[in-house]
Amino acid sequence: MSVGTDRAALLHDRVVAALAPAALELVDESHLHAGGKGKQSHFKLVVVAAAFEGRALLARHRLVHDAVGELLATKQLHALSIHAYTPAEWLARGEVMPQSPPCRGGSKTD
Repeated sequence: MSVGTDRAALLHDRVVAALAPAALELVDESHLHAGGKGKQSHFKLVVVAAAFEGRALLARHRLVHDAVGELLATKQLHALSIHAYTPAEWLARGEVMPQSPPCRGGSKTD
């Protein structure tokens, strides 16, 4: 897990408390985005949890948003890339973290 900031620790702790994940990877990708270097504003979150069993992708994302939505609503985070897997899906992937697409530009207010 790549956690080194207060925002990252808060994000991590909220997901753990809400979903009790079997695995969790949190990567600060702020440096990959225009205007994001040093801001701890862009994160990739890979969550593997039994709570996702039988749920569609949108429902899985809602569970994550329920846990961390306040951080997005209060603009403590600008972007959160969510990858939500059941334990079986994660094993079938070979436990390989998905790649992030390249940044296509920053906010018009940055």
